[in-house]
Amino acid sequence: MTPPVSRDTIEEIVCANDFLSFFIVREFFEMATIKDVANRAGVSPTTVSHIINKTRHVSDELTSRVMAAIEDLDYRPYGLARSLRRRQSRTVGVLVPDNTNPYFAEVARLLEDRFFDQGYNVIICNTEQNPQKELAYLQLLIDKAVEGAIFVSTGNDPEAIEMLRRQRMACVLVDRDIPDLPLDRVVTDNQKGAEVATDYLLGQGHRRILCIAGPQGIASTEDRLRGYQRAMERADLPQLISHGDFRIQSGLQKFLDQCDTGDLPSAVFASNDLMALGVLHGAAKRGMRVPHDLSVIGFDDIHLAEYAVPALTTLRQEKSQIVEAATTLLLERIASLHRHDHTPEIQADLPSQSPVHHRVLAPTLIIRESSGPASQREHDYL
Repeated sequence: MTPPVSRDTIEEIVCANDFLSFFIVREFFEMATIKDVANRAGVSPTTVSHIINKTRHVSDELTSRVMAAIEDLDYRPYGLARSLRRRQSRTVGVLVPDNTNPYFAEVARLLEDRFFDQGYNVIICNTEQNPQKELAYLQLLIDKAVEGAIFVSTGNDPEAIEMLRRQRMACVLVDRDIPDLPLDRVVTDNQKGAEVATDYLLGQGHRRILCIAGPQGIASTEDRLRGYQRAMERADLPQLISHGDFRIQSGLQKFLDQCDTGDLPSAVFASNDLMALGVLHGAAKRGMRVPHDLSVIGFDDIHLAEYAVPALTTLRQEKSQIVEAATTLLLERIASLHRHDHTPEIQADLPSQSPVHHRVLAPTLIIRESSGPASQREHDYL
């Protein structure tokens, strides 16, 4: 026996879940389908669809029969199902590599607010720097028929890149570039920012500067490391390089490991703020005063940076500008797809419809309490 349930309740179930729910609920509650209407009216399902959607002229006689069948069967076409078939789900995806990293959490929140203001729902996916999880979430977004996605990659995973190439889904890369992938992107000038930070420390008299870089194989890691290297090469100074994983614990451990070598740095440039906060903790454990004994600079300017003790000097990524540029590009790309009324095609064909945009935003050095002139010990060392 069919459970007693109102159609409004069914529609709430559908809207709260996904396209698959439409079919599950329809079968379970014995809801009339477009084929049922067609059979009752003695016409084809295509004719019913044209009458409902007003996509083609149909005679008054057939229209009357179809409308009578719709009323008899209490048939109601579901807007969600129609919108998903047309890829107008009013939903976008946001893939981030680590939602425990305040930088990505802050960016995701700004993106959600911006898309909500534009009438879009947002599915946020945390890939945890795992390429297989990234692939699974990309497939989920495709299955959910999202109209577009903001994508912060875990790295240059070839399977993810190939999946993006095959799909017509609008996509904008943010923060981490993927070379040779014909997609819009919004990135920070990471190399220039790292150069600015390292040059600032050199200008303060520091000569033994440790760079704690991020994981290898990520574009932002390589760019920030390259910026540090260029500044140190110009100064003709030895480079101290260690790779962390962008988490606070790795910043702490990499700093302590360097201290254990006996070659103490007078300054640390960390490739993100979380690792820089780990360095501050490590300095306290070793009885080093910041900035008197050690200067520390991070990258990102997360909210916590200003409230660290001492407050963290850092390269500010302009998150609001990044989000504004990324959402504008994605909405423009979605609108373009709708205008051209594409059916699923290979993503690589889409740039021919309009040029790929590459927005590069300059970071800003924010000088706070964690950096200052090199100590006398550094001058004595030289």
